Amino acid sequence: MINIRPYTALDLQACLRLFDGNVPKFFDPSERKAFATFLQDLSVRTAFLVIENDGVIIACGGHVMEDEGQTAGLCWGMVDQSMHGQGLGRLLTDERLQAIRKQPSVQRVRLDTSQHTHAFYSRFGFSVEKVEKDGYGPGLDRHDMVLLL
Repeated sequence: MINIRPYTALDLQACLRLFDGNVPKFFDPSERKAFATFLQDLSVRTAFLVIENDGVIIACGGHVMEDEGQTAGLCWGMVDQSMHGQGLGRLLTDERLQAIRKQPSVQRVRLDTSQHTHAFYSRFGFSVEKVEKDGYGPGLDRHDMVLLL
C-alpha cells in the first residue's frame, strides 16, 4: 500500500540508498554529501516527503520556501531506480506542488534538474530558463526551470 508522509531522521539511510541507486544517470556521485547534509539539517523552511510501499521507502523529495515566501524550490526528488515509469515521480511532484499552492504568497516555483528529467517537469508547466553543460558533473547538464503560479 502506498503511503506519503513527512521525512523523519530514521529515513536517512533509505533516502541515501535511493540516491545511490540513481547514480550516475540522475545524480553525480559528488552530490551525495550535499544530499546527506541537507537531510541532516532540514530547516523549518523545508518540507521533505517520503513515499512508502508496504513500509519500504521508494521515493522522496521536498520543497523549500525562499524569497520571503514568494518562491518555492523543488529539491532532491528521486524514485527508486527499479520503480521508474510507474507514476511515482508524478505523484511526488503533484504532492509537493499541492502543498506549495496552499501558500498564498508563492508566485513561482523553481527547480534545477538534468537533461534526463527536464521534459518530465515541462509536463507540469515548468519552462527552462538556463542550461549549463556538465553543470552537475561530466555528462550531467543542469537545467534551471521555473513555473509561474
